[in-house]
Amino acid sequence: MSRDTIEVRGAAENNLKDVDVEIPREELTVVTGLSGSGKSSLAFETIYAEGQRRYIESLSAYARNFLGQMDKPQVENVEGLSPAISIDQKNAANNPRSTVGTVTELHDYLRLLYARVGTPHCPECGREVDEQSAQQMVRRLLDAPEGTRAKICAPVVRDQKGEFEELFDDLVSEGYTRVEVDGERFDLTVETPDLDKNYDHTIDVVVDRVKLGAGERSRVTDSVETALEEADGVLKVIFPDPPEDLDVGGASARSTGDLADDEAEDRRVVEFSEALACSHCHIDISEIETRSFSFNSPHGACPECEGIGSTKEVSEDLVIQDPSKPLKHVFEPWSYNRTYYSRQLDNVAEHFGVSLETPFEELDEEIQRQFLYGTDDRVHFEWTTKNGTREKTERFEGVIPNLERRHVETDSDRAREHIEEFMAVTTCPECEGTRLKAESRAVLVDGTSITEVNRMSIGDALEHFEGMEEHLSDRDRKIAEEILKEIRARLGFMTEVGLEYLTLDREASTLSGGESQRIRLATQIGSGLVGVLYVLDEPSIGLHQRDNDRLLNTLEELRDLGNTLLVVEHDTETMRRADNIIDMGPGPGKRGGEIVVNGSYEEVLDCEDSATGEYLSGEKVIPVPDERRDSEETITIRGARQHNLKDLDVELPVGCFTAITGVSGSGKSTLMHDVLYKGLAREMNDNTSVDPGEHDAIEGLDNVETVRLIDQSPIGRTPRSNPATYTNVFDHVRELFAQTDVANRRGYEKGRFSFNVKGGRCEACGGQGTVKIDMNFLSDVTVPCEECGGARYNDETLEVTFKGKTIADVLDMSVDEAYDFFESHSQLRRRLKLLKDVGLGYMRLGQPSTTLSGGEAQRVKLAEELGKKDTGETLYLLDEPTTGLHPEDERKLIDVLHRLTDEGNTVVVIEHELDLVKNADHIVDLGPEGGEAGGQVVAAGTPEAVARTEESHTGRYLRDLLPDVELTGPRSDRELPTPETAAVGGDDGDQTAADDD
Repeated sequence: MSRDTIEVRGAAENNLKDVDVEIPREELTVVTGLSGSGKSSLAFETIYAEGQRRYIESLSAYARNFLGQMDKPQVENVEGLSPAISIDQKNAANNPRSTVGTVTELHDYLRLLYARVGTPHCPECGREVDEQSAQQMVRRLLDAPEGTRAKICAPVVRDQKGEFEELFDDLVSEGYTRVEVDGERFDLTVETPDLDKNYDHTIDVVVDRVKLGAGERSRVTDSVETALEEADGVLKVIFPDPPEDLDVGGASARSTGDLADDEAEDRRVVEFSEALACSHCHIDISEIETRSFSFNSPHGACPECEGIGSTKEVSEDLVIQDPSKPLKHVFEPWSYNRTYYSRQLDNVAEHFGVSLETPFEELDEEIQRQFLYGTDDRVHFEWTTKNGTREKTERFEGVIPNLERRHVETDSDRAREHIEEFMAVTTCPECEGTRLKAESRAVLVDGTSITEVNRMSIGDALEHFEGMEEHLSDRDRKIAEEILKEIRARLGFMTEVGLEYLTLDREASTLSGGESQRIRLATQIGSGLVGVLYVLDEPSIGLHQRDNDRLLNTLEELRDLGNTLLVVEHDTETMRRADNIIDMGPGPGKRGGEIVVNGSYEEVLDCEDSATGEYLSGEKVIPVPDERRDSEETITIRGARQHNLKDLDVELPVGCFTAITGVSGSGKSTLMHDVLYKGLAREMNDNTSVDPGEHDAIEGLDNVETVRLIDQSPIGRTPRSNPATYTNVFDHVRELFAQTDVANRRGYEKGRFSFNVKGGRCEACGGQGTVKIDMNFLSDVTVPCEECGGARYNDETLEVTFKGKTIADVLDMSVDEAYDFFESHSQLRRRLKLLKDVGLGYMRLGQPSTTLSGGEAQRVKLAEELGKKDTGETLYLLDEPTTGLHPEDERKLIDVLHRLTDEGNTVVVIEHELDLVKNADHIVDLGPEGGEAGGQVVAAGTPEAVARTEESHTGRYLRDLLPDVELTGPRSDRELPTPETAAVGGDDGDQTAADDD
């Protein structure tokens, strides 16, 4: 074997048929082929899995205990492997605290920059803060009311791990006997605190306990100076029972309600520092550290939202969804409980002299307010119990305060979930969604706060940091030089992969799979690693052709560093620029799993057996429709202005096939998901819990009976869900088995053949067919169940056969095999035909839903929707349905979408794939760029009309696919942007989980 290749021998994972293949090192290799032909099985489940397994196996048993271990793939041998890194379509993070800035480590460098060269300002008046002296602290303490009790403390340990035994010994030797450890009091002469070294601790030495007053000035001064000396210029003063009018300034003033000692729960803790204070507002600023700018640390997070940026509050609109209802039925969360809450409403209504039958909207506004938020006066409550009549007089709490209090106090998950149905997520009023506390937001570098930088797009941030050194002092310039270099490098890598429109504070969970993948790709470029095997899963998904060029430049740069790239891809341009192509096939599923051709782009073109080669050479093409549908009736969106949409009016012709196109971040998903779908869901279903994006109106609803969104979210969360159960194919199959002679004689009904309920399933594995074995420090091993051999059912159930096949045999069939097997059952064949039509003929009926790709899950949903009774007036919304599709499968999908439209339905898709776009009747092209530079309708009309529009990036690429199209439409005096000269966008317009890439 040559050292210049990775050699795979005997790969038999999934449908691979004992595959032997050589992959050149330090080259870009594309693995392509029909859907289900074995691409991912070769690239991810064999080559990457083996590389990762070998690396982890080389570590110690102790390390493997934490890291886990990947299962060994079904392969004879793999030689020449490099350390492998997988860059797939999974979301960067699901944690609401994760942002684009944190997952790219940009925020870490920003925190370092602001901690080292930032200039603190007063959060109240905006003045630059200066240092304060011990005497200033004393004067402020003596401003407290005479006789106020205070403990003057030195915070010698702040949020540090350790046991601190030596520290406690030193304190005793210095004469200190009292300390507070994590809020609990200790007398060191009696006991030494036993601390867990693995947890953070705070230790405050009690220097003195005094009653503040003018006569204690000397004592207070001595104690303050001693505390400052012990704690390196930091002073903490604890007021056990502070008077209401206590105002001594200080930083980090807060109430503490979780103390272990017997002090009052409303005690106040105030910190002073010799370093920073605003002499005008008498506000002390804590020491500026890197954690001061972390919203994951209590030292930097906004105290109101704890660094999330949003809060959940009971919504008045959700509590009162229909104000025309009578008073006794209007409060949805209470639903007029005929016990406690009904008595409350009876008495309050009597107090105001109104009837419970009065519609809420007819009540005086002041009375409405008091029902919702509590009465101003006391109300006489009277109710009857089995022990007689009881009564009391008190203020009515109000419906909304009642719900907020119970949400905090209840121990019942059910009650909490019920109340949360009437709560809305709102931007935190304290930090306005910036996540950081006021002191941190008031630190400036070059006149800009860290929160302002976080709200910039990556492109704008790169421009902001270019040449920043020129605006810094000599000292700050020297400190910031290396930090700024790292920040600009990371921003530059993100721009290279086409993500300049994303904002740094964008939640990572709202990124699409493609955006997450490109973020990780940019991180890898920045790492500068050499000799690594990168395995990528369709990085072009969700990318406009203009942005795809930039992505390919990035991949080539990664290769030129000396790395090997193995890319699963269908994109033509990617294959054209690849060094090597492995075409899997010749068919999908069991007809695949072989290497059709392994060679250059030209070799694939010349291969007669390659379906990929037929499309690359032009021998096969997806044709342009002979006619375009047209309609005078439209669904019209008026004034769409959510995120970056610029007050758009968009018309979607009814009964036509419309494609929404545009470069990454131009606003496609915002328009379809946030405005159109949520707007229709609210209007058509009268669902007030749905909060659509900002718009004026959606007109033409009379032309649509129902709306269906078919996205790429999973069809099930557990392995028990599969295509057969989701599309109801399995119901029909179970009915057929229940009608057999053996089943009738034994009294087996339909439920006997379900693997989800007791009776017919194998109880040893619970109907899953596999058993997971805990291997301690090795990875868990999943093995076929010994009892049923992986069949899922017990022996008695498997004795029932239909045409010689058991129910387990049917689940193991592909859609194509099942279609032929059930040839005489029209209902069953009709549903199976729908799965075949959307290109899923290769898929096993019992394949766990957790193993399906996003594109496969979407096509299963599409097949299930096609199986429903259709009135011909349905609006179908699809988000990039060609994801993961080979051109041969894409042709089948386009035929299905045309069939839906021919039946009188309206189909709207977000799409970048030009073969599908050229098949649309109507195109809405958004742009011209991403982020703030997008959100406009660049062109609208037939594909030919869009292709003639010079300003349209989509039109520029469409011209090559449409016959006889010339630039006769509107022209611009400016030069058409190219990928290199394209304007950089601002804030991203697509804030949903299924965002544009």
